[in-house]
Amino acid sequence: MQVKIFQGFQAYQAHLNANETFDVSETVRQIITTVQQEGDTALRNYTQQFDKVSIEDLRVPETQLQASLDHLDPELRSVLTEAIHNVRVFHERQKTETQLDFSDDGTVLGWKVTPIEKAGLYVPGGRAVYPSTMIMNVVPAQVAGVSRLALVSPPGLDGLPSPLVLATAALLEVNEVYRVGGAQAVAALAYGTESIAPVYKITGPGNAYVTEAKRQVFGIVGIDSIAGPSEILILCNREDIPNEYIVRDMLSQAEHDPLARAILVTTSTTQAEAVAARLKELVPTLPRHEIIEASFDGGSAIITVDNLEEAFGTVNDIAPEHLELLTASPMNDLHRIHNAGAIFLGPNTPEPVGDYFAGPNHTLPTSGCAKFSSPLGVQDFLKTSSVLSYSSERLQRQGPSIMKFAQVEELFAHAEAVRVRLK
Repeated sequence: MQVKIFQGFQAYQAHLNANETFDVSETVRQIITTVQQEGDTALRNYTQQFDKVSIEDLRVPETQLQASLDHLDPELRSVLTEAIHNVRVFHERQKTETQLDFSDDGTVLGWKVTPIEKAGLYVPGGRAVYPSTMIMNVVPAQVAGVSRLALVSPPGLDGLPSPLVLATAALLEVNEVYRVGGAQAVAALAYGTESIAPVYKITGPGNAYVTEAKRQVFGIVGIDSIAGPSEILILCNREDIPNEYIVRDMLSQAEHDPLARAILVTTSTTQAEAVAARLKELVPTLPRHEIIEASFDGGSAIITVDNLEEAFGTVNDIAPEHLELLTASPMNDLHRIHNAGAIFLGPNTPEPVGDYFAGPNHTLPTSGCAKFSSPLGVQDFLKTSSVLSYSSERLQRQGPSIMKFAQVEELFAHAEAVRVRLK
């Protein structure tokens, strides 16, 4: 396995630009159109084609959800319960309320906060099962007050999603679960079929086909984001940080997916070479070594920089999903980070702390989107409506100004709608 070391961000960026992207847009477009036209029949046919299993009833019976929970290892159930509690407590702090401002003249201005009524959650199957992702998507929706949550997840050869997915759904009290995955599941949530009623927003990660399907249905429904491969960037300028910390933290992301990116930005060429050597030694011994090797053949790499200023510039240019800040005083350096999805401060806060247990959401902006996007949260399942109620006094006072503004834009009917109300 080769671990690439680049001198500076520009060299690394040139490497990324040379890699070709895989276009699945036309395939996804055909799948969505077929689901719109054929409904449940299309879902069953695609499940047979892609998942190699025949499905009649698309919805998982609630008795099966409870049975999966009953068979869950008690220790794991306790861990999941505590994680759900931590995530719920954190997200309760994000709730916002309706606010109305009542002026002395009787005018009322403000906004009304309303939960999204219906949300769909995609839970991946495939290489790994992610109950943590379910928790991170379901809990903020529940805190926001979403009244209907529909969960979709691809079935295994037994015709059911992973027992862990089903057990976690039961633990979260989500009882509307469907055994269907891929772009076809996203299409079903967006447009509806005989068995699956449409929703207003779709969240949750997936492969390239799922991501492209979310892109294509956006506008019919809302989506959380267009998620790219998972990323971690570790910024280190300390020689006293054990190289094994850095190596293991890079691997924690590289094992996700062949397209995942694990990046070390360091001011020390000695550290860069030592980390690269340890990765080459360790990776072949790991259970998911083929995935990790593909990650390092692609976007995973080590970047050396001359100083800390250049290091922070590199971080802000990349805008990583996960950032581990291993500097002498990470809390004091926090203000220098402008673009990152989640920021982990110091050597005692490895990325898995955020993935599973601490409370902040692990559904984060990827592919540089942290320059303008935020982690998934309660606000993603809320919407606001502006509220306006002018008093007669204020309309009489401000009406001429409103009319003038409308006339400048040559919207004369706008002006007339005000004029007829003026004394």
